[in-house]
Amino acid sequence: MSATDLARPAAGPPAAAGPAAYRQFPTAWRFALRNQARNRLAGLLLVAFVPVWYLLMLVIAGHRPLSFRLYATGRVLTVDAGHLTLISAGLNSLTIIVGFAVFAAIRKTLAFDQRLVFAGYRHATLIAAKTLAIAMVAAVVALYTAAVLLAFWRPGPAEWAAILAGFAVMALTYGALGLLLGVLVRGDLEGFFLIIMGGLMDTFLQNPLGNPLANKPVLAWFPSFGPMQFAVGGSFGHAYLWGHLALGLAWAAAFAAGGLVIFRIRTRGLTRRREPRDR
Repeated sequence: MSATDLARPAAGPPAAAGPAAYRQFPTAWRFALRNQARNRLAGLLLVAFVPVWYLLMLVIAGHRPLSFRLYATGRVLTVDAGHLTLISAGLNSLTIIVGFAVFAAIRKTLAFDQRLVFAGYRHATLIAAKTLAIAMVAAVVALYTAAVLLAFWRPGPAEWAAILAGFAVMALTYGALGLLLGVLVRGDLEGFFLIIMGGLMDTFLQNPLGNPLANKPVLAWFPSFGPMQFAVGGSFGHAYLWGHLALGLAWAAAFAAGGLVIFRIRTRGLTRRREPRDR
């Protein structure tokens, strides 16, 4: 899809009425989604890394019983350490794959997005298209990660659905973080470091097997806290902690809002420079 094709719907002034934005959106959304799908390294990580990571973590954890207090309910649960580690490993793989894919896509197209704004595309149209594309990528990756988990552990349908919901919110959160870092940091290395190291520390500290202090209140301030509590509570404790799932969505919304505000600020000057031409 060329720049000429994308800019064609914006022939009118930027202040055109709603139908112009409606015509722009499908094109912007298709471009955003295709740009996400063309990241071959992220696709390779998704297909190969997830099952290998599951297997490695399961071998390390083993199947010994593990007792811990679930912070959200205060109940002491005795679970299979390997199964608990699979949930943590799935969340961790999502932070790396989705965060990396979204960050790389945003960095790759940031300059082009600025040209689209200059050509007449509305900020709201581009923002909505990117948000929808990220949500779709997060849903697909979370579904695949939860499906691969069934090769190593067979929870019941309701328990698996709780894990899938936690995975989906986690993927959405780190997709939004990838968006924020993509428009915020100056170099690729900084963004990759923050996503990889941040995701590792975030999910590792939530696992009681690797961190005996995983029920401390300070961990409630980490992005993975809500999804981890929901997935563990639903899969082991038969408690569906919707408030904690909403907490994960709040992190996703906060990251996305920050990234979209920065994106608008970085492209606002282009709109102002175009205004004299349209008079």
